Amino acid sequence: MQLEVLKKIVVDALEEVKAQDIRVLDVRHVASFTDLMVIASGSSTRQVKALADKVVEKCSAVGVRPLGVEGEREAEWVLVDLTDIVVHVMLPQTRDFYNLEKLWSVDVARALKG
Repeated sequence: MQLEVLKKIVVDALEEVKAQDIRVLDVRHVASFTDLMVIASGSSTRQVKALADKVVEKCSAVGVRPLGVEGEREAEWVLVDLTDIVVHVMLPQTRDFYNLEKLWSVDVARALKG
């Protein structure tokens, strides 16, 4: 499946369950394990789990099954690995603490490459 089509399916699934602050990061220049990261917030552990479940449901419906889903039990941070896209759904305080947007930013990537 084309990356842009899969990205749209993921973002639409998150929007359907009212995800907050959806960000798509292109990490091809700094990561070999995925092309895109999608980061979104949910207002409660119940919503975080529902968001991740919706992503899995919508992707599975088009034949894209996740390699794995981690963090569903606690649901403070659920990771859905779709190979070409890794989806992070987090509570706002967890997202603020780990600040993945900054971690995977272009400036940080440049610093790592030296």
